[in-house]
Amino acid sequence: MKMKFIFSEDPPKTLLIFRRFSYFQYLLKKELKYLLFAALFLISAKTSAQVLTISDAIETAKSNYGTIKAKWNYANASRATVQQSIKDYLPNLNLSLQQDYGTVNGQNGPLFGLGGLGVASSGLPLANQNWNAAFGALYLTNVNWDFFAFGRAREKINVAKSTVIRDESDFEQEVFQHEIRVAGAYLNLLAAQRLTRSWQNNLARATALKQVVVTRAKNGLIAGVDSSLANAEVSSAKIAITRAKDFEQEQANRLAVLMGIEQQDFTLDTVFIARIPVSFADSINAPSENHPLLKYYSNRIAVSNQQAKYFHTLSMPVFSAFGVFQTRGSGFSSNYAQDQAAYTSSFAEGIKPVRSNYLLGVGVVWNMTNVLRIRHQVLSQKFVSNALQNEYDLVDQQIKNQLILSNNKIQNALANFREAPIQIKSATDAYIQKSTLYKNGLSNIVDLTQALYILNRAETDRDIAYSNVWQGLLLKAAATGDFNLFTSSF
Repeated sequence: MKMKFIFSEDPPKTLLIFRRFSYFQYLLKKELKYLLFAALFLISAKTSAQVLTISDAIETAKSNYGTIKAKWNYANASRATVQQSIKDYLPNLNLSLQQDYGTVNGQNGPLFGLGGLGVASSGLPLANQNWNAAFGALYLTNVNWDFFAFGRAREKINVAKSTVIRDESDFEQEVFQHEIRVAGAYLNLLAAQRLTRSWQNNLARATALKQVVVTRAKNGLIAGVDSSLANAEVSSAKIAITRAKDFEQEQANRLAVLMGIEQQDFTLDTVFIARIPVSFADSINAPSENHPLLKYYSNRIAVSNQQAKYFHTLSMPVFSAFGVFQTRGSGFSSNYAQDQAAYTSSFAEGIKPVRSNYLLGVGVVWNMTNVLRIRHQVLSQKFVSNALQNEYDLVDQQIKNQLILSNNKIQNALANFREAPIQIKSATDAYIQKSTLYKNGLSNIVDLTQALYILNRAETDRDIAYSNVWQGLLLKAAATGDFNLFTSSF
């Protein structure tokens, strides 16, 4: 409810009117000088500070942000896994060398080296235990190659390659989304700075009004309640500035976090509040198939399908080729069976190679029960692929709806942008009119503060209108998957 305070006073004399008019001229000149000085100071401060463009902010963020670095390292890890999978197909080549010292008592009977803890000493099954000991040695080369497993190695390599493509697309979609986040934070901070500036202008007007009201109240020209209302308006303007600065600092902190740097006072490019985008690319009505987010979800499905193929090969038999070459040395002589004293404790004689054997062969191993186990593993992986397809469809639908929303936001933002100059002009004219009437005693302070509020609201709506147009275009760039749609418009 609008309240008016009406106070009666005697008609002013001609001399009093002249003095009042002269005093108002003095205050007006003083206010203009103050505003001019403040404007010059702000201009000089901005020219001396380095302007952070949105392109610089994005490049800094791409270089510093931890998540982007992590995604790149994940992609590097996947590339290394590809090389590992390729080399897994190479044959196993084992070289072994051992030199031992011990006895060679043998015994007729079965023996199983459970867990590798049995001793494989070989010798005569003598009637009595003896402790004759000599040195011995074993030199062994073993080659084992699973040369055919129905495409198991190939499918494993394909899984690794698909994982690389998935992780690279994950990196690309993270970079794309981070570009959108940084651009959005940049626009939000710029709008917050403009709002702070609007509230500072509002404080300057409220302060100038307070000076006029207090002076008139002291001279007995108006009631003292007007000065109280003026003081309240100044306090309200100061509180509004504090809130605006708090919001601006929050946006600056968010931008600094996204850029991977410490929070600071940013001087931003004012191109986004000087004009609207050149073009909105209205012909783009559907998300691109190369949308980074859709590509990532599509590659997740491809990896899952490739894993299902690889799991299927695990149920097939494995054909192996193997070869062994072995050389042994022993301190026990060949006639030790007849003469248990025919051995030497010489280390050199014990490790000298004296007997060699080789073995070549081809074998096949097929665990028949793997057919049953792997069947369910493949089935499980196919369900995973179906789940990933469901997630892809959900993201695709969300992006399509986001594109529709972005078109609506652009149209609404453009409508507000066209109305903003009309609102500013009307509010400015109304404020000047009410201010002039009040200074000449033809209006009350309630009407003047109402006009002041309307003017401040018009300025904030103007600042937001510019930002909303660019925000709408940024939302459309995010929906279409083409960030150049945004960057090519300024």
